[in-house]
Amino acid sequence: MSPAAPASPASPDRQRRLPSLRVLDGGGARRRRRRPVGAAARGDLVSTRTAVLLLVGSLCAVGLVMVLSASAFTSLQYYGSVWTIFERQLLWMALGAIALYVSARMSYDKWRRIRVLLLIGTLLLLLAVLVPSLGVSAGGSARWIGFGQLRIQPSELMKLALAVFAADLLARRADRVHEPGAVVVPLLVVLGIAGVLVLKQPDMGTALVLACITLALLYAGGVPLRPVLKVLLGVAVLGLILGLAEPYRRARLLSFLNPFAHAQGSGYQVVQSLVGLGSGRLWGLGLAGGREKWGLLPNAHTDFIFSVIGEEGGLIGALVVVALFGALAWYGLRAASRAPDRFGALLAVAATCWITSQAVINIGAVIGLLPVTGIPLPFISFGGSSLVITMVAAGVLANVAGHEKVPTVRAVPLDTPSKMPRSPKR
Repeated sequence: MSPAAPASPASPDRQRRLPSLRVLDGGGARRRRRRPVGAAARGDLVSTRTAVLLLVGSLCAVGLVMVLSASAFTSLQYYGSVWTIFERQLLWMALGAIALYVSARMSYDKWRRIRVLLLIGTLLLLLAVLVPSLGVSAGGSARWIGFGQLRIQPSELMKLALAVFAADLLARRADRVHEPGAVVVPLLVVLGIAGVLVLKQPDMGTALVLACITLALLYAGGVPLRPVLKVLLGVAVLGLILGLAEPYRRARLLSFLNPFAHAQGSGYQVVQSLVGLGSGRLWGLGLAGGREKWGLLPNAHTDFIFSVIGEEGGLIGALVVVALFGALAWYGLRAASRAPDRFGALLAVAATCWITSQAVINIGAVIGLLPVTGIPLPFISFGGSSLVITMVAAGVLANVAGHEKVPTVRAVPLDTPSKMPRSPKR
């Protein structure tokens, strides 16, 4: 009898039997073992990392072109040149590209080491924004801190801090996901504190994205569905209460239900957005041919840039943008399903949900299916810290995808005899 082979070293996550992640196909490891080995690898045209980078690059290219087109009137009106806003977007895009490169090259494990410092530092910045002498107000909201054009939005950084903290907590306590006090309660406490500080700015759109990131991680981390559904219902009720509490939010909700009844007031922006989308029809009015951006549609180059895309690119152009976000979501979840460890998988889920939920909320508001929350379209809308930090999230996703584990198929010569077991003789 041969001696037993020595046990190979394993990470703490692998040393205990952990619940499987709910990623892509429902998360069952048993289900994945039933698939033919190498089926995913044989169908890959490009690697997941390459696909993520190509999709992000395509969305950024669309963003640069559409910001130039959508901001011409506003830039000329306020700065005396049609190029000013585009030049600023080009500068932020360059900074975002550097951030993408650095985060894509940096091992995602390093984010785990600074999770507490990142979370506490971001919470302190959120508090600083509410101090009148430190926070910078614009459009009735105090969301920035800094001076001149060098301003950052701490609520955007909170998305990254929450994603890293929650992914680490769910990875370390994977064997205790059925205990509400071990996972659900700490995450809800952090989400509650961050959500209250963000809503005080006020910025309900970012608070919704933070809630989406948390709920997606709870589900993907293997937390039982009943507590997740209770959390979802609680967040929906709380969001409705907060939406009706403030007069301006209540006006937005009422105008969302029937924007044409409030076309001269709170529903004006949505009505003009729908007019622009309808004017584009199938093929659009052509690049720079849109009319709504010439002083009719507020925030045409920021929150409502998707309306300009639909007006100038038509239904085809709008569907192309939606398809790019859909493909990014698919490849992001594929990166999560192939991640080498639990933390990487959860971090990929967080980054994917962050980007796609923000896109859904923005597009839903532009087409009148969701209330207007003032949230930008990722990679496309004009923005500073929002664009740069979203590029960091894309870089983290690309780094996780670069470590994907894909099963390989061993080539078997055609003349090799089959080793299938023979049936017993009768």
